[in-house]
Amino acid sequence: MKMKHNKKRNTAFIFEVLIRELTKSIVAKDIKKKKIILSLIKENFKSNTSLSRDLELYKSLLETRGMDRHTAEKLIFECRMQRCTIDQKQLFKEQTALIKKINQHVSKEAFAVFIPNYRNVATVYQIFSAGTKTKQRVLLESQILNQMVVVEDKDKPLMQHINNLTLKTFIKGFNEKYNNNLITEQKILLNKYISSFSDNGTEMRLYLSEEIGRLKKAVKNSLRLREIKEDPAMAKKTQEVLKILSTTSKRPVDTNFIQEILKIQVLVKEIEN
Repeated sequence: MKMKHNKKRNTAFIFEVLIRELTKSIVAKDIKKKKIILSLIKENFKSNTSLSRDLELYKSLLETRGMDRHTAEKLIFECRMQRCTIDQKQLFKEQTALIKKINQHVSKEAFAVFIPNYRNVATVYQIFSAGTKTKQRVLLESQILNQMVVVEDKDKPLMQHINNLTLKTFIKGFNEKYNNNLITEQKILLNKYISSFSDNGTEMRLYLSEEIGRLKKAVKNSLRLREIKEDPAMAKKTQEVLKILSTTSKRPVDTNFIQEILKIQVLVKEIEN
């Protein structure tokens, strides 16, 4: 019998709920709600909380790709062992408090949000659950394992650790390719990208939610400009950019992703000027 997935006790799901509600508040220009959600994320997912430790384990299994099978199996095993070291009563307490705050200060309908990778999120929840039968757990681990060892498209490299020298090379290559100096928005994005390796990407995701919301709004507004409306080719290109921004939540934050956002930032800057 398949175990029921309690999404409100799934730390990864709760985090995704907050990220999506944050994005909605940014698009709606709801400054008050945006501040509340940012506060909830920073307070509940700071490094010394059980929620933060739990989320890190979820992300290790959900975001890992291109790993060899043996190493992936070891990672799953280690994540399960580390999950056992988390005080479950404390985790439950933190989840309960956060769920209550989301219902009171964000929206009681927030947990009805659609998440593209919901099936995988639910699968990891069952892998971590002490109530999952051994046979079922093995089958579930096999499902996640197959995704962790999948060979990524060569044009979509995995996010790798980047030091200052690599950053300089990345910026230099971008400048040479697109023949422009980095604007302020691009520098902020690159700095957030680098720092994301020290905080599990939490700060980066918060920044991207706001920045992509800003870019999306600017691109949508540009469709009303006469020079774009009267030029079918420009209108088509603008729609393509809008489509890219609308699918960013489903993509890994790798160098190709960052380069696309960097280019769109320049485009928006030109539109605004």
